[in-house]
Amino acid sequence: MRNIIGIGETVLDIIFAGNQPQRAVPGGSTFNAMISLGRVFADADEAPVVKMITETGDDHVGNIITSFMQQNHVSTDLVTINPSTQSHLSLAFLDSQHNADYEFYKDHASAKLNDSKITEVQFKADDVILFGSFFAVNPVIREHTRSLLTAAHEAGAILYYDINFRKSHIKDIPVIMGNLEENLRLSSIVRGSAEDFGCLYGISDPREVYVKHIRPHCNLFICTDGAGPVSIYAPNAASPGTFIEAQIPVKHLDNVVSTIGAGDNFNAGFVYGLIKNNYHKVDLTAPTLSGGRGLFDLIAIAERFSTHVCGSLDNYVDVSFRP
Repeated sequence: MRNIIGIGETVLDIIFAGNQPQRAVPGGSTFNAMISLGRVFADADEAPVVKMITETGDDHVGNIITSFMQQNHVSTDLVTINPSTQSHLSLAFLDSQHNADYEFYKDHASAKLNDSKITEVQFKADDVILFGSFFAVNPVIREHTRSLLTAAHEAGAILYYDINFRKSHIKDIPVIMGNLEENLRLSSIVRGSAEDFGCLYGISDPREVYVKHIRPHCNLFICTDGAGPVSIYAPNAASPGTFIEAQIPVKHLDNVVSTIGAGDNFNAGFVYGLIKNNYHKVDLTAPTLSGGRGLFDLIAIAERFSTHVCGSLDNYVDVSFRP
């Protein structure tokens, strides 16, 4: 049985519209994806085990988050409860286009993962590891994240890296760039948004980003751009040393309620497709996937997850959603 293991932060998202709070829901980029995966695999035959490596404070918010994980079939066995810190909050202010501007209340310097829980983690070949955001480059917990990602890579797991770099961390670029590039080297698949790369590198053209910053470390790259097309870059198995590229239009959506979690659920859909179609790490460089319809089919599944979540104020697909 394969595992899907998320490595990332948790927050309580408080969502505002017209400067008035509308809803408070557990969140976090990797967390949102894991909740969706827990839901869609809940009643599946030979379902993978969905786990989350994260931390919370020992407070009411932390209890809300861990209880929500358990309710949605995501194991909390690898969650560190830190008694000396408060759980994180995120305020999301929706504009007239239902896009969010964020204000974060987090103490990254107090992040901590439990040593005994980390040493318990066992990775297997073809497990899928989803990780990203500042959690994945935070210098305070880098010793732990590096050991986890390295162990997963060496075990033959598929590492899916969602860069998800926010403008609030631009000042941290000199400190975290080495960690980010190490993450790229360990990854099987890298995804980011044009906005991420504008903040990180000062460029948002996906081909330029791929050639200059991603390809030297990881061959398989997906760049999303809101309502713009999804750009994909992959090794060309028919012509070694070259790559294929394609732009896939995104379906226009009416009645969007919120775009919070759209990218996170794109990730969830892609991972769901990998598991459901029984793709293995070796397939990521095979002509049938990287150079054929397989990759396009995975993008289509990812888009179904992403568009679905835009229809509500939740950060994840509905419990009844089946792609």
